[in-house]
Amino acid sequence: MIKSELVAIIAERHPHLMHKDAERIVATIFDEIAQALVRGDRVELRGFGAFSVKPRPARVGRNPRTGEPVEVEAKRVPYFKTGKDLRERLNGATGHPDGGLTIGAGMRNQIG
Repeated sequence: MIKSELVAIIAERHPHLMHKDAERIVATIFDEIAQALVRGDRVELRGFGAFSVKPRPARVGRNPRTGEPVEVEAKRVPYFKTGKDLRERLNGATGHPDGGLTIGAGMRNQIG
């Protein structure tokens, strides 16, 4: 799924919202998650997962073409850990015939 498909689903499920409003909602959510990660904060969406930032130390890498050593600077990378409800849905733990794609109690209130 891409961002525009998510916007379309939200607009379809909530007909009182204009498409432009659904776009603004999705953009705001993504922007807030990104800003929190830039600040070094952790973003937890209960039942779905948690976004955080992990530091990667500087290291010596290799140029794949020449094999020569290359200095790779330290950096921070985004990290996502799935929540229990999402893992269970992906692995069919709910026993639902379509692979566990039912909305669990923990996610029902969050999706709408």
